[in-house]
Amino acid sequence: MLAAFSVLATAGFVAASLVPLVSFPNTAEATELDPMSLYASAVEDAQRYQAGDAPSIELDRASEYTVYVKTTPTPTPTPTPPPGKKSSSGSSSRSSSGWSPPFVTPNPGSAQAIAYDMVTSRGWGDSEFACLVALWKKESGWRVNAYNASSGAYGIAQATPGRKMASVGSDWETNPTTQITWGLGYIQGRYGTPCGAWGKSQRSGWY
Repeated sequence: MLAAFSVLATAGFVAASLVPLVSFPNTAEATELDPMSLYASAVEDAQRYQAGDAPSIELDRASEYTVYVKTTPTPTPTPTPPPGKKSSSGSSSRSSSGWSPPFVTPNPGSAQAIAYDMVTSRGWGDSEFACLVALWKKESGWRVNAYNASSGAYGIAQATPGRKMASVGSDWETNPTTQITWGLGYIQGRYGTPCGAWGKSQRSGWY
């Protein structure tokens, strides 16, 4: 009995002395990964997934374009009246329709040339003379012997009756100067200016 105990004690001693000599592996150490690498890998995977799974879309665009350029119109210059000539302004230079006759230089020695000198001597400008030309062209065609049988009007200015012009001269039947002198006096006394008389003629057909 004692011998058996001695054997067991010896075996236990030997075992105890051998245990420290056995090396065990160290505690496992987890590899620490860079969080930025994990984030980058996740983003890359997500992008690869989205790019790979997204449907391919092609836009139908025109390959050629046309550009239109609108040019700016050139303004029409305003004519400048000749120096030394007076031009009327305001409503007297226009008729009720908003249109004024254009000025035309009369032929020398004609009835219109005589009238032009008389118009300018009264201080009226070219626009007033243009109204006078249009007015008397409509009334008589600038003829000294123009006669209206229905009204008795006579002459360039169509005085009614014609013998009214005798107040200026006894030659009222044939002399354009006498008729024009009377006609301008009548226009100035009743309408102020030839354009005023022209406006009345446009509205009512007579002046």
